[in-house]
Amino acid sequence: MPEGSLLRDLVVLVLVAVPVVLLGHRLRVPSIVGFLLTGIAIGPHALRLIREPEAVQRLSDIGVVLLLFAVGLELSLSRVMKLGRLVLQGGALQMLGTIGAVTSIGLVAGLATGQALFFGALLAVSSTAIVLASYQARDELDTPHGKAVVALSVFQDLAVVPLMLAIPALAGTAGGALSALKQVVVSLVVVGALVAFGRLVVPWVLERVLRVRSRELFTLTIVLTGLGAAYVASLFGISLALGAFLAGLVVSESEYGLQALSDVLPFRDVFSGIFFASVGMLLNLGAVAQAPFLTAGVAAGTVVLKAVIAGLAIASVGRPLAVAVTGGLGLAQVGEFSFVLAGAGAPLGLLPEGRYQLFLASSVLSMLLAPFLIEHASHVAAWVGERAGHVPISVHTEEVPSLAALHGHVIVVGYGLNGRNLARALRGAGIPYVILEQNAQTVRLGREEGELIFFGDGTHPEVLERVGIHRARALVYAIAAVADERRGTAVARRLSPEVHIVVRTRYVREIEELQTLGADEVVPEEFETSLEIFSRVLRIFGVPSSSIRAEVEAVRKDHYAMFRGRERPYGGHLTDLAISLGVHIGVETVEIEPGAGAIGGNPRSLEIRRRTGCAVIAVIRGREVIYEPKPDFAFRDRDTVVIVGTPEALVGGLALFRAPAAAGPEARRRSGSRAMPRAL
Repeated sequence: MPEGSLLRDLVVLVLVAVPVVLLGHRLRVPSIVGFLLTGIAIGPHALRLIREPEAVQRLSDIGVVLLLFAVGLELSLSRVMKLGRLVLQGGALQMLGTIGAVTSIGLVAGLATGQALFFGALLAVSSTAIVLASYQARDELDTPHGKAVVALSVFQDLAVVPLMLAIPALAGTAGGALSALKQVVVSLVVVGALVAFGRLVVPWVLERVLRVRSRELFTLTIVLTGLGAAYVASLFGISLALGAFLAGLVVSESEYGLQALSDVLPFRDVFSGIFFASVGMLLNLGAVAQAPFLTAGVAAGTVVLKAVIAGLAIASVGRPLAVAVTGGLGLAQVGEFSFVLAGAGAPLGLLPEGRYQLFLASSVLSMLLAPFLIEHASHVAAWVGERAGHVPISVHTEEVPSLAALHGHVIVVGYGLNGRNLARALRGAGIPYVILEQNAQTVRLGREEGELIFFGDGTHPEVLERVGIHRARALVYAIAAVADERRGTAVARRLSPEVHIVVRTRYVREIEELQTLGADEVVPEEFETSLEIFSRVLRIFGVPSSSIRAEVEAVRKDHYAMFRGRERPYGGHLTDLAISLGVHIGVETVEIEPGAGAIGGNPRSLEIRRRTGCAVIAVIRGREVIYEPKPDFAFRDRDTVVIVGTPEALVGGLALFRAPAAAGPEARRRSGSRAMPRAL
């Protein structure tokens, strides 16, 4: 290869990828799709900007190693076990059902048994990257269908391990069944050794690396773990990708998994982009053009088959029809692991060139369709429900009089933490209410607690009519799905112009749109958390409770205009109130660093106020804000702590939450701890 040609190829790839991925971002299409299109355009079968993609292919090998290492880091076996039946039963049914259906079709089409099974394995896997990116962009990861899709994706990723080990047996490689069995045994031994080494040695090594307090050394060790596992696996005839995936899975179970993931992500994003572009380069558009209807038919058949089987698998674990249909469409595409499996099986004769091109073309087409299927899945689910005569709410005969008797009541949509707290408050105040929830198990538990709760979709007009929206005084959406909040608000306002609609949302940007759709009040979690934290700060400094209440109420009546960068009519700010009362407040947030002295302690055991003069007013752990830690509470690595005090006190307080070597003034500027916004 001429000197500099690899660099030229990379420049061409990135030069074309930038505008394509940017356009995809504007259209809300995952970047994977952009890289695939880039590879197709610049490859040897299209514009021929890159005529010999072998060198890029070598870089893509590194990309797939880092990609699957990061996927392993993002998984957690303990988290998988918490999902329980949804992962094990739903995932197993989806995988086995798809493999069985595709194998049957392949045998009828005249394929050998091994090839038919291999095609089934290729099509059974969906794209975790596309699913996560699409659902995250739509704020639907915490919805019932989002959780179902993520659960089945996790099972698929784990199922790749036995599938990779089974490839030699499916191929019937030289030496017959005995040779294939020997390879499987060797593979199992190597995999077991890698897992044991990872669980016993890697955490020990990382602990000692952290003592050096060098971020660069930690990152190098993490990358070495992934690349080293891939190399060792390849020495024994096992896929590079499988070794890296196992290494990531093992590290994810350690206490260093989160930091390892954040260090690997930049490498993963760059090299996985090269990987997907190289996949696009392999696609021969000429071969596709010779059989366009066959390609389109295989892609359409794949999407329909996968959507139906995944939907049935989700329904089998008690999820409603709407969740099953929506989740099934979310999993209808072919995934990145399929390309890895194809790369391992093609050299063994499981995927001849003609069929390889058909697989590539139909798979890429299914991935291109994925974002649009996910976007319109809810509409398809509603259409299917109507055609199937689906009753969107479960009401027993003896409960009808209870619903008919409700007048001036509150309809609570969602029985999560916020819904439970609201129901408890309404019950204490003697206000009648009814609850709608889409999790069957939650409904059963609620009924055991004596709640008037029904299984139903609170965004569906028939459901809202059944629970008496025309007679209700208020409707509260206490759910965590932006799309459902919007749809439900619009439907409810159309059904009842008089009902008072309150919507709880996570994001500030949703306020104006929800109000336009008909919401009377929108409660954004971000601002409510800010108000609560600052109220506690003012209380510590002796500001009268009546003044705090009046100011907080004024902020809410203004629809949080102050926090949204708009001037209040009277020019007030919470901080202005504090200053006018002679209170000089310093507030800092700090993320607890690995090795910090505060880890394992709590505000009381560490005597933070006595030792430093500052006070802890909140701890943010994930999405939970802890204002009053319980006696058994302990600070953890990566908790975000909100402290208040004089500037001098804050210096000592911040040092408690930083690693000893990072506690100096220079490290403080690098650490990312930041002063709270003025509105806080």
